[in-house]
Amino acid sequence: MIRPIYLYGHPVLRTPTEPVTPDYPDLDKLIQDMKDTMYASDGIGIAAPQIGLSIQLVYIDVDVLADEMPELKDRRMVLINPVVTVDETSKIISREEGCLSVPGIHESVPRHEKIRLQWTDENWEQHDEVIEGYLARCVQHEVDHLNCTVFVDHISTIRKQLVRSKLNAIIKGKVKCNYRTRGFKHKH
Repeated sequence: MIRPIYLYGHPVLRTPTEPVTPDYPDLDKLIQDMKDTMYASDGIGIAAPQIGLSIQLVYIDVDVLADEMPELKDRRMVLINPVVTVDETSKIISREEGCLSVPGIHESVPRHEKIRLQWTDENWEQHDEVIEGYLARCVQHEVDHLNCTVFVDHISTIRKQLVRSKLNAIIKGKVKCNYRTRGFKHKH
């Protein structure tokens, strides 16, 4: 089922998330809903807060970028209770990012090129992997959502001033999307 994407300004995006337990009700269906919602919105990653749930769950599929970045071929990941440890010795690179919850805004965001990711997958198997490059960026972006952070929190004060009117328009519900959304003014 395709769910609405919660937009910038909605309190759920700033609400601390809870760990997911194996007895979480209908987890398989929720993961499928997240996939359906992300694909319908042309995203490459989605975190549970973006569909209104304050739990530690992420889905990433960067396979669509494999023509440009072959290392992303078949990289689809369900991340349950992910923990990111940044490799402080890795280079910090700025690249443009966008977000389904912040439509119409793309900004250059500095992030570390290398991280260690520990997570549980949908089969409750534990993983521990060092990830680099664009996938590391995507993971950091999505895990930020679990920590009450959106990508515009990482941009410079000057850039934030330049996009303030666009951010305010999103908060006021004055933004057009080609996917279902839920803004701050809507009741849930």
